[in-house]
Formats: sequence, C-alpha cells, structure tokens
Amino acid sequence: MTPILGISGSLRKGSFNTALLKAAQQLLPGAIELADIRDIPLYDGDVESAGTPDPVLDLQQHLSAASGLLLATPEYNNSVPGVLKNTIDWLSRPSGDLKNLFSGKPVAVMGASPGGFGTVMAQSAWLPVFRSLGARHWSAGRLMVSGAGRVFDSNGDLADEQMKQRLEQFVKEFAVFCEG
Repeated sequence: MTPILGISGSLRKGSFNTALLKAAQQLLPGAIELADIRDIPLYDGDVESAGTPDPVLDLQQHLSAASGLLLATPEYNNSVPGVLKNTIDWLSRPSGDLKNLFSGKPVAVMGASPGGFGTVMAQSAWLPVFRSLGARHWSAGRLMVSGAGRVFDSNGDLADEQMKQRLEQFVKEFAVFCEG
C-alpha cells in the first residue's frame, strides 16, 4: 500500500494536531507518512514565476506519490489556519510534470482543539476548497477531538483509550477509501 500523506496545520511544537497525526501513524504503522510544512513560503506569484521553491516541489512529489491526503487541522477564528491554507494553495499550483495533484485524490480532514467543538467549523470550511480542487473528499467519517488537553498526556501522546479506538477506526476506513 502506498502511504497516505499526513499534514498538520499547526507549526507549534506542542501541537495537538501534530500529536493526533503521530498517534494515527503509530496506530497504522507504515500507512502514513508525515510532512512538515514549516519551510513552505507564503504563496507569491512573483516567487512562483522565478521557480517553485524546493520545499514546495518536495511536498508536491510526496503528495503525487501518496494514496491520499490526511489533514489534521486546527481551527482559528472558526475557519482554517492560514499556514495550512497557504500550503494547499502552493500544492494546487502546477509544477513541471505535476499538473493537478488534487484531481481525484482522496482527502480526509480531522482535527483537535482544546475547546469544546473539536474543529467542526474548520473541517466544514475545507469542504469547498477540496471540492473546487477536484479532490475525493472522504465524508464517511469525521474525527473531531474536543478538550484535547485532557485527551493527550504531557508528552503529547494520545492517552484516551476511547479516542485511540475512534482514531484507529477513522484511519483504517480512510485507508480503505484510498485503495478503492
């Protein structure tokens, strides 16, 4: 099976969303490859016209080879985080042989939040983005982690057994969707 590409929309070292992706990776060894978006520059058409930056090209190659894309999105002001939206904007740009990386690409969105709504607004805000890119959004499952400070331990490990089971089911079902 070709790995699923996992991207966290948070740059924070103690990010609950990065921890959620790492937990998913541990629950399904070999099925998820994590990408770091820290070096993706702000999208700028002038930069693009001078040549797509290497970190973007590298991430585009990983997405092209992946069986699907799994986003772990924070929720900022009831919407998507700018750094993750910027990354998706760069990934949507054609580079060399890579034209439309999202066309037919399976995409799932999950998220963790210290608040009570577990990124429900951010997850909903991603729908029109992926629809316009032609991705195959997996809508059979939703994973919203509320009260993330109680679900993860002080090391950033997923400590809640019920949430581990939900995450494992979510990722396994998305992996099957990616194969089909």
